[in-house]
Amino acid sequence: MAEYQHDTIVPFKDSAASKKQQVAEMFDTIAFRYDFLNRFLSGGADIAWRKKAIRELREIDPKSILDVATGTGDLPIMMMKMLNPEQITGIDISDGMLDIGRKKISKLHLENQITLLSGDAEIILFGDNSFDAVTVAFGVRNFQNLEKGLAEMFRILRPGGKLVILEFSKPEKGLFLSFYKVYLRMIAPRIGKMVSGNLDAYKYLNDSVNAFPEGEVFTRILEKTGYKNCVYKKVSLGICSIYCGKK
Repeated sequence: MAEYQHDTIVPFKDSAASKKQQVAEMFDTIAFRYDFLNRFLSGGADIAWRKKAIRELREIDPKSILDVATGTGDLPIMMMKMLNPEQITGIDISDGMLDIGRKKISKLHLENQITLLSGDAEIILFGDNSFDAVTVAFGVRNFQNLEKGLAEMFRILRPGGKLVILEFSKPEKGLFLSFYKVYLRMIAPRIGKMVSGNLDAYKYLNDSVNAFPEGEVFTRILEKTGYKNCVYKKVSLGICSIYCGKK
């Protein structure tokens, strides 16, 4: 499988650990402030972005959904409210994030509908054709091998099923692009360090967003991996993009 520049971007440049191990360690470290920083750094827009992504699944009315890189469970909780599927399973490599997600789910009494499990996007422990839909919100940038992760999600998706990915992208041009670059490179890492104590995590955010193969390039990678009818939509002047593909 091809390697992309993004596959080599890691949170801790001096570490000998794999990208996967580094990402898990990074999220364990910032888990206690992750939800707050999402809201703060996006000005609350991340909630609207997630809702737009979830609406892409309404056409197939999925009964079983796998949320990959589920983090603290924000997307499964929103999907349960908006789509009311029978079952949502979330997987993530960070136990720290999962612990917080399970507490949120328990507080909402959704334990019977939403299950969060420790799991790796590149080795998904479910059989072929297991889910009606697969979602990833701000997680594909963290895959150690992008194509391997996409291929695994394709494998466990049922024929007729749909993949929806929400990921950061870059505005195309103009003053907004200049501001966005400064914000990601200088302002977000400093705020992240003040609130979470971890500068590397938010420097990694900037580096991984810049290296990610976005837009039409990413839809071609989806097609190469087997997905059909691949499309993308830019959100909030291009800060985020929603990618969709079907099996």
